[in-house]
Formats: sequence, C-alpha cells, structure tokens
Amino acid sequence: HCILPQGTSLSQSIETSMQASRIIKSFPEVKMVVGKTGSAEVPTDPMPPEATDLMVVLKPESEWTTTKNYNELAEMIKEKLEVIPGVFFEANQPIQMRFNELMTGVRQDVAVKIFGENIDTLSILANNVAKVIQSVKGATAPQIERTTGLPQITINYDRARIAAYGMNIDDINRTISTAFAGQAAGVVFENERKFDLVVRLDSSNRTSIDDVSNLFLSTTDGKQIPLSQVASVTFKEGPAQISREGGKRRIVVGFNVNGRDVESVVEDIQVKLNAANHLPSGYYYTYGGTFENLRQASARLQVAVPIALALIFLLLYFTFSSMREALLIYTAIPMSAIGGVFALLIRGMPFSISAGVGFIALFGVAVLNGIVLISTFNQLEKDGITDISQRVYEGTKTRLRPVLMTAMVASLGFIPMAISSGAGAEVQKPLATVVIGGLVSATFLTLFVLPLLYIIFSDRKKTNRKIPAAAGMLVAGLFISTLGSAQQGTGTRVSIQQALTAAGNNRQLGINKAQVQRGQTLVNTARALPKTGVFVENEDLRPSDQKGILKIGLSQGMAWPGLYKAQRNLFKEQLKYYELNSAVLSADIMRNVRSVYYQLWFLQDKEQLYRRLDSIYQSLSAASVLKVRTGDSPGLDSVAANVRKNELQALLAQIETDIEVQQQSLMQLLNTDSSLLPELSKLEKLPVPQLATDSLHPLLNLQKQNLDIANAGVAVVKNENRPEFSGRFFSQRLYGLENPFSGFSVAVAVPLFGSGANRNKVKAAQAEARIQEQQLEYGRQVFNTELIQARKEVQKNNSMLRFYESSGLRQAEEIIKASALAYRSGEISFAELSQFLTQAITIQQNYLDNLNAYNQSVIQLNYYTHQ
Repeated sequence: HCILPQGTSLSQSIETSMQASRIIKSFPEVKMVVGKTGSAEVPTDPMPPEATDLMVVLKPESEWTTTKNYNELAEMIKEKLEVIPGVFFEANQPIQMRFNELMTGVRQDVAVKIFGENIDTLSILANNVAKVIQSVKGATAPQIERTTGLPQITINYDRARIAAYGMNIDDINRTISTAFAGQAAGVVFENERKFDLVVRLDSSNRTSIDDVSNLFLSTTDGKQIPLSQVASVTFKEGPAQISREGGKRRIVVGFNVNGRDVESVVEDIQVKLNAANHLPSGYYYTYGGTFENLRQASARLQVAVPIALALIFLLLYFTFSSMREALLIYTAIPMSAIGGVFALLIRGMPFSISAGVGFIALFGVAVLNGIVLISTFNQLEKDGITDISQRVYEGTKTRLRPVLMTAMVASLGFIPMAISSGAGAEVQKPLATVVIGGLVSATFLTLFVLPLLYIIFSDRKKTNRKIPAAAGMLVAGLFISTLGSAQQGTGTRVSIQQALTAAGNNRQLGINKAQVQRGQTLVNTARALPKTGVFVENEDLRPSDQKGILKIGLSQGMAWPGLYKAQRNLFKEQLKYYELNSAVLSADIMRNVRSVYYQLWFLQDKEQLYRRLDSIYQSLSAASVLKVRTGDSPGLDSVAANVRKNELQALLAQIETDIEVQQQSLMQLLNTDSSLLPELSKLEKLPVPQLATDSLHPLLNLQKQNLDIANAGVAVVKNENRPEFSGRFFSQRLYGLENPFSGFSVAVAVPLFGSGANRNKVKAAQAEARIQEQQLEYGRQVFNTELIQARKEVQKNNSMLRFYESSGLRQAEEIIKASALAYRSGEISFAELSQFLTQAITIQQNYLDNLNAYNQSVIQLNYYTHQ
C-alpha cells in the first residue's frame, strides 16, 4: 500500500495511486492492479484519504519472465515506484495484511505501541523508536502512525474591526462556509425528483490560502471588504488523529520482519530501547502484531504440549497396562526431539509456533515405532521365547522393515512442505522440518536404544532360581534315555522316500494302467464299419414253368463320415481322462502314504515317551516301597505309584494296537506283505511348501477333462443324426440262361420321422456339457476353499508348536527332574509329585499331538499344492 503526506486531497491521492498502478502494470508478471482509497477493514479504525491499498494480481509463476522469486519481484517494483516523490510504499500479502489489521489493529508484522497523554511527546518518542528499529537487522523501514502534522487553515477574527464595520461573526462564518463548502440556495425539480441547488466558489478560487484571505465580505452599508481586513488567515499544524486503546492515548510504530524470526528481532529492539530511551513518567511500551500472536500462541503451547505428552503416556499405559513398558516407549519422544532441534539448526530456522505444532505431531508419530517393537517382544514372550536376547533379536529383525517403512512414509509425506517456497511456506517449512528430522533420529535411536533398555529392565525383573548341582547329580542316572532298551515294534524300517517309491506298487495304479491300455485300444476302433452282409435271393415268378431269377451278393452299410471322426475324438478324450486319473490316484496315494507314515512315526514317538515315563514310575515305585519299609511314608504312596505304572502299561498296549493298525494301512497302500516301521529318530517337523497355482493340480485337470468328454459326446450325438449310407453288389442268373448278370444298388437313410427325438438327444448331450462346466466351477471353488483352510490349519498348528519348541518342552523336563528330586529328598508328597509329573507329561503329550496335527496339515497342504 502507498501513503501520501498528510492533508493530501482525495483527488491527489487518486492521481498518485493511478500513476503507481501504471508503473506496476508495466511489469509482465502483473495481471491487474486494483486500488482502494480511504477504506479500512476495521470499521472503528478510520483510514485517511491519503492512504491507498493497491492489490496487485500476479500471473501464474510459470509465465514470469523478469524473475521467479516473489521477494525479488516486490523489491524491483518498489525500486520503480521510487520515482514518485513523497510517497511511502510497502509490500505485503493482502490476506496477511488484512488478518493482522483485523487481529491487532496494525498491518505490519510487529508494532511498538507507545502509551502516554501528550500527543507531541508521543510523536517525539515514536521518532526515537523508529531510529532504533532502523538499526536492528531484519527489520524493514518503520512506519510511524501519523497523529500530528496535519496542515490546517486557521482564521483568527479581529472583533474590534468587525464591530467597526457593523458585521457579526455568524454572518462571516456563513459566508466562508458557503464559499468553500457550499450551501443550499434552492431546490431543482426534475419530474418526480428534486435536488438541492448548492452554491459555492468555483474550484479555481478554492486552491490556496490567498483565496481565503481575499474572500469578500459584505458590510452593513453594502460595501465589499476582503476577509484579511477583519481576520488573520494562517497555516497551522494540528493533530491528524487521536488513537486510543484501552481508554489511553497511544501511537504505533509498525515494521515488517525480513530474513529473521520475529522474536529475536523484538528482543534486540527491547534491549536497545531499554538502553537508549528513558520514558517520562506515565509513558510505556507494548508490542503488538505478529509478536503479540506469537506470545499468545506460545502461552497456549505451554499448556498444549504438556497435555499432549500426558495423554500420550496415559494411552500407552492403558494399552500395555505396564508403567515400565509405557516409559520404555516414552523414550522415543526425547530421541525424536533431538532430531527435530538439529533439523532446525541445520536449516537455520528459529523456533516458531508452526515448529511447536510440528513437535506435537512428531511426538505422536515417534511412539509408533516403540509400540511396534514392544508389542512384538511381548507377543514373542507369549509364544514361549523366554530368552530375552533371542526375543529382542527376533522381534527387531521381524519389525525392522515395518519400522523403517512407517518413518519413511511419514517423512516422504512432509517433503513437499519442507521444500515449499510459495505462499504459506514460512508456516509449512518449520513444521515439516521438525517432523522429518525427528522421525529420522527417533527411528534409528529407537532401533538401538529401545531394545537395550528393554533388555536392561527385563534383566532386573527376572529372578534366577537354580537347582543345586549336587541334586542334579543324584538324579542324573534316573533320566538317561531308555530308547535303546525300550521294546520297539517289529518290522522293517524304511525312510519316507523309500515308502513313496514303493507306493508305485499300489493296486489302484495297476487298475488305472489297465484302463489306460483299454482306452488306447478303443481309439483304434473309432473308424470301424458295420458288418458286411451276404444275401441270396430267389425270384421264382412261375414255379410251374421253373422260370425265375437267382441273386447272390454282398451288402455294406456306412455311417456319416463325421461320426467316425467324432467317435475318435471322444475315445481320445476318454483316454486322456484315464491318464489324468492316474495322476490324481498317484497324488491321493502319495498323500495317504505320507499321512500314514507320519502317523506311525507319531505313535512310535508317543510309545517311546510312555516307556520312558513307565521307567520313571518304576523307579519312583521302588523308592516309595523303600520309604514304606523305613517308615518314612505310609503305604498309600506305593499303591498310587503302582496304579500309575499299571495305567501306563495299559496306554502302551493301546498304542501298540494303534501302531499295528497303521502298519496294516501302510502295507495295503504299498501292496506289500512285510510289516514296515518309520525311522528310529525323533518325529521331524515338515517344512511348509511353496504355494503353486491351482491350474497345475491333477484333480482340477480331471474335472476339466469331464467337460471335454461331454463336449465330444455332443459332437457324436450330432453326427449320429446325420444321413447313413448303404450299398449292395449282386450277381443274378435267369433260369434257362447260362451267362449271369451283375448289378449294384446304393441307398441313403435320412431321419425323416425321428427328428424331434434326435434334437432331444442333442439337447440332452449339451445339458450334460453344461452340467460338467458347472461341476468344474464348483470343484475349483471347493478346491480353493480347501486350500485356504489347509493353509490356515498349518498356521494355527505352527503357532502352538512355537511355544513348545521354545520353552514348553524344556520346562517340562525341568519339572520332571525337580519334582523327582524333591520327592526323593522328602520335600513333597507323592500326591504333589503326581501333580507335577502329570503337568509335565501333559506338556510332552500335547507337543507330540500338536506336532502330529501340524505334519498332517502340511501333508494336506502339500496335496493341494501338488508337491
């Protein structure tokens, strides 16, 4: 906006603003210039006519040719406008200027408000403050609110002369007012409208103070005398405006900030003002504008930040129900603050309100990494991984990619704001810089510091309980594995690969092989013609005269030629069905062999477990008998031990029967008379197969082949309805003649009367094809469903196995050893021992059951993935 000297007329202000508009419009980047004179945004703050707001509408930045930088363009425009003398120009954003004016009453970024009583004193102090502001780096040229210096024409009447001329002051005032301001002398009518007829001097006689002095006045005797005869007319400076705030007079010195933050500039000004100026009593400074907004926002941040931090901690505590874990995750906040501060320092940015908001947003995002890691550590602990180092290693390795991706996605989202240079960049850049820098530091520090803190706090929480070494030595001999001496089932031991190789002897595969051979033979019969006929005819027209005709010949029929081709295609599709069925049978047999083999292996391990437990109970039974004899225990312990031993013997007998049943199933699958057993080792955990496409599975190919057979059958039925051909060749002899005669006949059979039935046969064949097509879609749907179910079953069983493999089995062994030792030393009774052993045995049994269920589910998944 541009400000002219005080007292400038409205016409002069308009002319100057038009001149400035033309200069601004000469730049190719300017689209249009719109001016507004004497109209303020705040109704209670009048705007003088010498102040004009010039809104410059710029073209898109892509069309700029002089420069691509907004600030450089503003400086170039101000340099061009310096050719207009006595005018103060200031560049600002219209929306920002209006916002500042509406919020703080000033248009500049910062305003120094001086409060006092005397207008002249306020003006002197304002000039002194303006000089201080000019010496501060980062502050633009200050603008002093014009409260004084308005030129006024003052008329002082000489009352004695007025009385001598017989005149009065009211008449003189009326004359001056009429001459320069105008006064209604009548009314002019124009149809229904009327207008006041105002009389005043011509504009050429109202241009200077001399026109006022030379204004003629009428005396009582009708003479004309100039005003200067009865009054003195002079120029005097008066107050331009009197501004008040809070009921007190004040003057404002406003300025903008360029290249520095507002707070540091104001601090420098405060230091210089306190050192240079000593205000009179009753006078004081305040600061407004953006600085006032900054102080208010800083006060709000001092409340908002603690509340945000408290809410984050409260939510963390509610989520994990642990003060220790909430504090561990809370460590991400100072680690993120480190990166945010360093990012501001690197980019040379001061702390601002937008940066403060960025820190609040950063704190909320930074704790996500800690939540991901701590949740994973807790889940691994629930899965049975008791070793803290292993838990931290596995959890960090598993969640490394999610943590990095979380930080990267958030950082990449803020990059456009961090490098922005357009409108609003001063707000966006600090916020984005804080978030990006904080996420970088929080991510890397969280991946290193948080696991270390987790290990430290977990180690303090843990209590180590050790069994004395001597006690371990006492019971070491009791728990030596009895696998070598245990009674094992009889049979030849084979590996799983040997069993799968022997599955080729399965009787079903032999039957299917014979079906394939039969199908190959049928293909060769597709073009077979009907049987050839031999006929003899005797035409004895006159038996009494022995005259007649004797015929001997051959007859042959033939179907429509396309029928033979269609039949051959049908037989080929049927042959392909038998071949695909061979693959389906092979996959089913392989699945069944694996299932029975691993079921047998599971029963073998279960038998070994029960035999080991039987050995333990035999030893405990002997110990209980010894205690009864020595009087250390009643006879109930011995009875209970014998009952438990007999129960294990019954379970062993049941498992032996189950093993024999599975052996018979394996013998039947492999088509052998020899009893077979799996390898003498611990039951292995099958690997999860790689998923394959369902189109490769023989079962779906077999269902598709049914559709191809039905389509081939449609072609056969259609060709069966085509015409059929027949022919005869014969030799005939007439009675009484020696030389025979030969001839032939050809016939065509056309379905004239059975066309409706034939069409229904075609429709029936086509319906069968549609049925097979629907069967194929249904089979594919069922196959995919069963594949998903098999995959879910593997995942479910595997989750339980992780617990047993990581800690369950080891804990069961520790329970057995510790409880047996405690019973031998007399610390626990046999009832307590039985409870501990039952718990340990249940864990081991559940492990074998889950391992068997897992292997069976993997075998099923192998079948569906055709592996």
